Amino acid sequence: MPSGSDRAVSVGLFANVAVAVGKYVAGAITGSPAMMSEAFHSTADVGNELLLLLGMRRSRRPPDALHPFGHGKLLYFYSLLVAVYIFGVGGGLAAYEGIHHLRHPEPSTHVIWNYCVLAFAAVLDSYSWMVSYRELLARKDPNESTWDEIIGSKDPSVFTIFLEDSAGLVGVLLAFLGIFLGHTFHKPYFDAIASLLIALLLTAVALLLGRENGALLAGERTNRSRLKQIRQILMSDPAVEGIGDLLSMQLGADQVLLTVRIKFRPGLTLEEIESIIPRLKNRVQQPDSAAVQIFIEPSLLDEKTTKRSGRSPKAA
Repeated sequence: MPSGSDRAVSVGLFANVAVAVGKYVAGAITGSPAMMSEAFHSTADVGNELLLLLGMRRSRRPPDALHPFGHGKLLYFYSLLVAVYIFGVGGGLAAYEGIHHLRHPEPSTHVIWNYCVLAFAAVLDSYSWMVSYRELLARKDPNESTWDEIIGSKDPSVFTIFLEDSAGLVGVLLAFLGIFLGHTFHKPYFDAIASLLIALLLTAVALLLGRENGALLAGERTNRSRLKQIRQILMSDPAVEGIGDLLSMQLGADQVLLTVRIKFRPGLTLEEIESIIPRLKNRVQQPDSAAVQIFIEPSLLDEKTTKRSGRSPKAA
């Protein structure tokens, strides 16, 4: 059964393929620069979904000798390519189309084609937007806003589709206004200006996605809520007296690397501590949907216990 991420990307891909074909047909018939910009926009989105599907597939490969922590970060790499693709293909071509028609304005013809295709695009983009939005709602904490989930999410496939669909709906509105105003007032400049606004919209989305995916690729920590939950789980164990540094790095959409320094209560033998560490690891992993790889650092262990043993317990 496909995951929520797979479904959101697949729905987005289907919607954008259908919408792109319609927009190219309408743009060719009417000569509207805004419609052609929207066609380039949808073409960029199709490429984005294909890149995301490839990244999701490759990131799920199991660990090997060269990648002992798995291939999860490949998803962030491909998502970063999505941002570049949006900027280069979608934003660049839309800007060219707008500048060209500002310099050589031509009135659009057969505008009814534009309105029909934009209505069709709005319906499909709205459906794809709802699918991705529901997936975002399912993942966010109750005290988080949708924006908090977007900038804090560790699965770029979902928030990328959501932002794409949001930009798609705004782009449809801009194209409609440009075509309508240009046709109503017989001023083709409105159409060209709408094309430039679509280019700016795509550039803004590309910059946001680039920033978020760049941070994840560089080794961003996991969610604060997850760290808080892990700290509470560890402190609730009767063998734990205190917790020092708790460091994490997101290795993929569903994989976290965690290191924690723990001070155990006095009086425990090293054999007892070595049996406690796997128990703590299991308690951390069980309530979490992500694969948490935890390493317990014994440097804050009770000093008397360490001296009695003459050796350090193993980290898990």
